[in-house]
Amino acid sequence: MPRSYVAETRRKKVAPKKERIGPVVDRLAAEHADAKIALAFTNPLELLISVMLSAQTTDVNVNRVTEKLFAKYRRPEDYLAVPVEELEQDLFATGFYRQKAKSLRGAMQRIIELHDGEVPEEFDALLKLPGVARKTANVVSAERGNAQGIVVDTHVRRLSQRLAFTKQDDPVKIERDLVRLVPRKDWARFPHLLIWHGRRICVARNPRCEECPLAVGLCPASRI
Repeated sequence: MPRSYVAETRRKKVAPKKERIGPVVDRLAAEHADAKIALAFTNPLELLISVMLSAQTTDVNVNRVTEKLFAKYRRPEDYLAVPVEELEQDLFATGFYRQKAKSLRGAMQRIIELHDGEVPEEFDALLKLPGVARKTANVVSAERGNAQGIVVDTHVRRLSQRLAFTKQDDPVKIERDLVRLVPRKDWARFPHLLIWHGRRICVARNPRCEECPLAVGLCPASRI
């Protein structure tokens, strides 16, 4: 189990989370106006594949791999037309390449057979694709303008705990807390704001609270 940051919220008393969520979103949006998904893609198929490949590696690494991958494979059928060993080699640098190749081929097969070669828009249909769990389906739906939940990655988990928006450790339970708190209109951008803030300022070790726009009055874990 990853480290929990819930205990850090004992540092300061702040207003209830329902009163803080609006100002938190507003301040982070002003601080990180450029916050958006870091994966490079041009269509729903590339989006889905990029997110599937991002497990256990960095977005930078995925973009490096997909730059060549998307030039070679343009349709779902293309991922099934080559020997699995060839696809595995093309995915090698992303790590866990055998499982990713298996999931990718399975997803492409289902997309061809059940969705006329198009990435489905329905959330439940996305979840039925091999290799697509809730986090991946959430990312794909949000980037297509139809957020069905809130993406919870390591940054969202850490910041949500530090901000006392959740006391949970499990990503599914954290998402459940967040969707009750965050206005639906902000479901898509909220994780991007937390992710970028987590990368730039609220890092896991030694967060730079002196630079944080939430430090005064909004963050119970602030060290200031």
